[in-house]
Amino acid sequence: MTVSENLKFLENYLSERSYIEGYQPSQADVLVLTALKSAPTKATPNVYRWYTHIQSFNADEKKKFAQKSLNSEVAKFLDDKPSSAAAAGDDDDDVDLFGSDEDDAEAERIKEERLKAYAEKKSKKPVVIAKSSIVLDVKPWDDETDMKAMETQVRTIEMAGLVWGASKLVPVGYGIEKLQIMCVVEDDKVSVDDLAEKIQEFEDYVQSVDIAAFNKI
Repeated sequence: MTVSENLKFLENYLSERSYIEGYQPSQADVLVLTALKSAPTKATPNVYRWYTHIQSFNADEKKKFAQKSLNSEVAKFLDDKPSSAAAAGDDDDDVDLFGSDEDDAEAERIKEERLKAYAEKKSKKPVVIAKSSIVLDVKPWDDETDMKAMETQVRTIEMAGLVWGASKLVPVGYGIEKLQIMCVVEDDKVSVDDLAEKIQEFEDYVQSVDIAAFNKI
């Protein structure tokens, strides 16, 4: 592909895009910028606009650009080199717009290093554990139920990812009180339905269990 053909492709490609990939500068822009051997002119206004904008970022800022893979259309554009015979035939029109094989190897090495650094950084990012804060209403059979003993039984339930919190007795009428108890659970480890079933297994004390409040942490 000749210089004019390369620029024509890039000019058309950027006519409807601000960046090579997505809606903000990325490593895809850096790769294409590196591939260009010389600065475009205002004869290709879209390429000139894009080139001037990307060049306005310094080296440190470019390193912080997000990683984005090139789509097949642009990847083919980068891989399409003019042949040596064509370059020899017309110095003005068939000058190699891209670097030598050594330049390509260096660009690929830089790309691999950046991808590796990104992967390492991502792997070290702490995993966010999804948790929920839950308030349960545990209702007794009648006003003769030993509420203290009922709470003791409830707190004997141990599950990975379950932490019991504060509790209180709330009047419901006719001298009957319900146990309102808080807990924090890891969503991936504790099913609220399973927890409620375990509480209801204390049949001597528990009539029913309801969820009074449920909040993601």
